[in-house]
Amino acid sequence: MRIDVLGAVRALHDDGTPVDLGGPRHREVLARLVAAGGRMVPTDTLVEDLWTDPPVRAVGALRTFVAALRRALEPGRPPRTPPRVLVTEGPGYALRLPRDAVDVHRFEDALARARRTPEGRADLDTALAAWRGPAYADVPGSAWAQRERTRLEELRLEATELRALLLLDSGSGAELVAELGAHVAEHPWREPAWGLLARALHRAGRQADALATLRRARTMLSDQLGLDPGAELLHLETEILRGAATLQPPPSLWAAGVRPGPRTTVELARTLALAGGGGLVHSRRDRLAAVRAAERTGDTALTARVIGAYDVPALWTRADDPEQSRAVVAAAVRTLTALGADGPAALRARLLATVAVESRSADLSATERRRAGRAAREAEALARELDDPALLLFALNGRFLQSFTRPGLAAARDAIGAEILDLATRHELPDFAVLGRLVRLQSASALGDLGTATAHAEAADQLAVSTEASLVPVLTGWFRARVTAARSTEPDGPTAAAAAAHYRTAENALAGTGGMPGLHRGLFALALLGLRLLHDRPAPTDPALDWGPYRPWTRPLVLLARNRDEEARAALAVTPEPPLDHMQEALWCLTAHAAAHLDERSAAARAATALRPARTEHAGGASGMLTLGPVERYLAEAEACADKN
Repeated sequence: MRIDVLGAVRALHDDGTPVDLGGPRHREVLARLVAAGGRMVPTDTLVEDLWTDPPVRAVGALRTFVAALRRALEPGRPPRTPPRVLVTEGPGYALRLPRDAVDVHRFEDALARARRTPEGRADLDTALAAWRGPAYADVPGSAWAQRERTRLEELRLEATELRALLLLDSGSGAELVAELGAHVAEHPWREPAWGLLARALHRAGRQADALATLRRARTMLSDQLGLDPGAELLHLETEILRGAATLQPPPSLWAAGVRPGPRTTVELARTLALAGGGGLVHSRRDRLAAVRAAERTGDTALTARVIGAYDVPALWTRADDPEQSRAVVAAAVRTLTALGADGPAALRARLLATVAVESRSADLSATERRRAGRAAREAEALARELDDPALLLFALNGRFLQSFTRPGLAAARDAIGAEILDLATRHELPDFAVLGRLVRLQSASALGDLGTATAHAEAADQLAVSTEASLVPVLTGWFRARVTAARSTEPDGPTAAAAAAHYRTAENALAGTGGMPGLHRGLFALALLGLRLLHDRPAPTDPALDWGPYRPWTRPLVLLARNRDEEARAALAVTPEPPLDHMQEALWCLTAHAAAHLDERSAAARAATALRPARTEHAGGASGMLTLGPVERYLAEAEACADKN
């Protein structure tokens, strides 16, 4: 008995005659069990995989298919004898056949041997020749089959390139030119294929054609994806130009990389994003264009690489461009699905970290937030297993951005910032060292430790000089304005007017960077409101002030300042819970303050419940950019109001 799925699904008797497997559903059940690799597949999973909308009697139909398959696969089995091929196991079914009786398992095993030793090439030749078309070709519409086809096609391309590499390393190669030329034409996005073709041309004595091939690769990657060739192709070009007699590429030539070359468009987008200003617009545009171009190639590994390459340290919980962030998250989720759970761990970790970092818009649904939190934790776990410091830093950035799940978590964020700073410093990754400093600045600010926060601000400013991160002094300028505001309440401290002027200077500097839409709207007005509350004064009523996204929480206090109490009461009644971001403690404190002044006990009780875990923190301090003073003050107001008889 032999089963083949590298093409249409079929089974053959020992003498080569075909087994009548029945209809399409019968073949799909058999194929699904082959894909499980000998593991048991629960009945519920089989039903879900066979039907998008399972009929009422789906389980009964499945049992009918299994019974028919058993008769076909073991026609001579005596009655009442347990089946030996398609067996019942626990709550489901499993296929019990030797691995060499299934073509896909022979192929996987041959590839594994060839990876370990050049002597495995002959088996690889045989296994590649067994492909009769796309895997599971007659199961086109099933999601599980599509995932398997994607996985196996990637392995087939890797096997093709590995076979060519082994032939080149053995001294052959000239005869591979036509074969590799066709391979590159069909899969132009695979950098290893271009390198192999160039080596084969060089082996055939065609150095000019080899260099022209590498130039075509450079042009294609640049024009279509904005990618420069990776290090392996650059090394190969240098060796050909030097006239090297033998060209031995690094062993990883055919392995899927994670990061593109240092001067790719994605890398340029990273640089623009770090620089800020008008470059942010170009950064977003170029990044999304590269992601979409990569998806159009159909090359899952390449798409994952392009998406995951944009590991720009992110500090703020609101996206600069929510629509672009949603598009990137959707592409990352699609690519994760295509890679499957068995895809390369480094690529999966980068995609998961991307989901965590980009899922930071205020309007995320509860389901999206849970997905982002899971992605952050899984990315961190994978990065730790891989012992990849740069990848772990990216994953920890996702953890940080997903650590605003409730008020009062400044200490937890400080621990994340401390690890980011330690890792980045030890491994000389200055962009993330800046992030670590700013995270710790924010955390110390939230905890009211302005001395420690100031030390982190000064260190961040020093790092910004070497990394040319022009946004850093803008952010630390806001922090120094926040310090001035806090100290304006102290005896012999600066005046409130001086603090307001300091905030205005910081706002002008931020506007000069291009505005950072996810950050600046409403920030100056909220800072002025916080300053007034520190000095027990009513909210500012200047109609020119832009409250931005903070308007629902500030409106009751602005109306109170205008002596429009009933309107303030109505505004308080529709004030939503704050988004889970840097400002949540501050916005809860505004709700608490308004509720206390309006004697709205229900709203006060709600605010008090939310604020108790943040009792020792400072409202707005988590932003590192403004302050409303200690949370304890607003919590006490809310509790006193809520506890009135």
